[in-house]
Amino acid sequence: MIRFGLCCIFREAPIKFRRTTAKYLLSLSGAARATHLASICMHNADALYRALEFCADHGIGAFRINSQILPVKTHPDAGYELQELPEGDQIVARFEQCGNFSLKNGLRTSFHPDQFLVLSSPDAGVVKRSVADLEYHAQVAEWVAADVINIHGGGAYGDKATALERLVAVINHLPQNVKSRLTLENDDRVYTPADLLPVCMQTGVALVYDVHHHRCLPDGKSVEVITKAAMSTWHREPLFHLSSPLNGWETGPCRPHHDFIDPADFPDCWRDLDITVDVEAKAKELAVLKLLRWVAALGVSLAPAPPNPGRRT
Repeated sequence: MIRFGLCCIFREAPIKFRRTTAKYLLSLSGAARATHLASICMHNADALYRALEFCADHGIGAFRINSQILPVKTHPDAGYELQELPEGDQIVARFEQCGNFSLKNGLRTSFHPDQFLVLSSPDAGVVKRSVADLEYHAQVAEWVAADVINIHGGGAYGDKATALERLVAVINHLPQNVKSRLTLENDDRVYTPADLLPVCMQTGVALVYDVHHHRCLPDGKSVEVITKAAMSTWHREPLFHLSSPLNGWETGPCRPHHDFIDPADFPDCWRDLDITVDVEAKAKELAVLKLLRWVAALGVSLAPAPPNPGRRT
């Protein structure tokens, strides 16, 4: 059974998430700032509920939640605690409704924090801020029943082996609510699956296998071998990433993502697996729905439809 996932935003569906900046927030008085933040956070909680409804209604089995669902949450000057905002408890309750909806309808949610979150950095300040950001993600994950907070390995800083040692040490000292959800993903510039699999073995965190990144940054291992190895790191349903190159594999840089998925890029060895596959395509829900039609035509087993299709309360 394959569960396909939509990442963060929509191309055509009228579901929008709001953002703001620390600069703007700091231009407001304390009361005005709190009111503005409360409005954005409640809007985003409502938008998340609508996003989950859309997924359930269209056979999309997973949704990646944007890390800025609570914008500027951990900023050193503009950061805040949700419970301190006007009607903060109601905002938390709305997020918890999202989590209950996901559980009731068999949806999986996850987070993929921004690239500035780096646990392998030699700068203790960067690591401290990164851990604080992970703690924020874990807090929201508790509310929305998300089981994955996925990050990259970070930089090599001229010494990949030492950077990976730092990564292992930091992961092993993370709070349990963070570590239990943390996953590592191979990237397309620094860390291959072969680099990260030993870290996964040492820390107990799972590997999110991004097959596009692996094709851009190969390590001599086949897709089949890495798929099997990545599966072995999971003690729950594995989560993988799929995308296609904007310029094709032969005609230009392979890193930029296409609007849609080329069926040829879907690994044959994934067809009979019980996995979640996040679809990283710029056409967003249009790309996921097109891919769903293609795999259904092949007879690939998909995540079951919700028991009560249509809108839910």
